[in-house]
Amino acid sequence: MEAMISERLLEDMKSAMRAGDKDRLRAIRSLRADLQEKAIQSQRGDDGLTEDEELNVVQKAAKQRKDAIEQYEAAGREDLAEKEREELAVIEEYLPEQLSDDELTQEVRQIIEETGASSMQDMGRVMGKAMQKLKGKADGSRISSVAKDLLQ
Repeated sequence: MEAMISERLLEDMKSAMRAGDKDRLRAIRSLRADLQEKAIQSQRGDDGLTEDEELNVVQKAAKQRKDAIEQYEAAGREDLAEKEREELAVIEEYLPEQLSDDELTQEVRQIIEETGASSMQDMGRVMGKAMQKLKGKADGSRISSVAKDLLQ
């Protein structure tokens, strides 16, 4: 079984400290803080988070970095956008491998067949099942775009 994200973060944090990699260390500490905050909010104390909950926290952190990059670029602050890109690259190491466009299309096509969807009116059914099945493997906007193309 693969180590939980929080365990990997702890090991990687130690490695980054030994290597003196300040940028990597900052991103890892930020992620660990996000995980700790979520654990406190869930009021489970030392039981920690489930793998799904940890994955959700990492996905949320990645989305926040992507949004920040867009905003910084729009404001002409390439220096800040670059810092966010560096953090995003570290955060993405803790996400499952993303599906290629072909793999995603194939998965969504299969879900459409399984649900018997035939038009845009079935989009909700398709998206519900797709988001559940493809969680962490593809961004929701990518899934939605492929589903729309296939249902039209």
